[in-house]
Amino acid sequence: MCNSLERLGVHRPYCFSSLVRVGRVDARNAHRGGGSIGLRPHPDPQPLSTKGRGVRAYSFPTSFSDLLVTTLFAIAMFTLGASTAFAAEPGHYGYGTPATPQQIAGWDIDVRPDGQGLPPGSGTVKRGGDVFAEQCAACHGTFGEGAGRFPKLAGGEGTLTSERPEPTVGSYWPFATTLWDYINRAMPFYAPHTLSSNDVYALTAYVLNLSNIVDNNFIADRTSLPKVKMPNHDHFVWQDPRPDTSGKECMKGCVDPAKVKIASTAEGKNLTPRTTGPLDEMQPK
Repeated sequence: MCNSLERLGVHRPYCFSSLVRVGRVDARNAHRGGGSIGLRPHPDPQPLSTKGRGVRAYSFPTSFSDLLVTTLFAIAMFTLGASTAFAAEPGHYGYGTPATPQQIAGWDIDVRPDGQGLPPGSGTVKRGGDVFAEQCAACHGTFGEGAGRFPKLAGGEGTLTSERPEPTVGSYWPFATTLWDYINRAMPFYAPHTLSSNDVYALTAYVLNLSNIVDNNFIADRTSLPKVKMPNHDHFVWQDPRPDTSGKECMKGCVDPAKVKIASTAEGKNLTPRTTGPLDEMQPK
């Protein structure tokens, strides 16, 4: 590049500074206690003659040694500061604070099928009807029949194996306890997790009553809900009948692939619902 500039008439002494086009590095200010290292333009840039070729360039004389010293100094300061910060708290990135028990309790809201996690409180079917009319009927209908395209909550018994199944609380849901969990965390749709525990118990009792699973005098609480037997409970597969196909990694002395045989398959065990398409026309091998 310098040779090319010389052919244009730019002398070699100005070659480096013409290409860099930066101001003189004022490192002396930092050494004198100025508190910063910066760049300042040279007060008198000198035009360079290009011997009548119509090209003008400006040179900003720069001390390469000052530039090198300043750069190394800045890198050293940055490295020192970073290493000091990481050395103070190894493995800590400076984000967040330890969660308080109150914060953890706000997220620890899950309820298991056996009722573990249900909070204190209770609710009646009558109270549930009042809460349902105020908070739920606009979407689910007055009696759980569904409004518009919102889902039904009642009815649908005996339809799960039909061409148009209607999965509802009464026809599909396996546990009354997880119904409480879903209402508590996700309902009402426009303001989830805003109902009190007592109102969630009451709503659970009312929805169960809509499907005649509990009577009008039922009181839902952490003791009674786990005892409710849902109509579709026994139609769920609680143990996976598929064989364990996990194997240990093998690098040497492995099983001969020619001796591996398929002992059983999922075929014929009604594990996958039938669809409509070419797979239904395939015959077992």
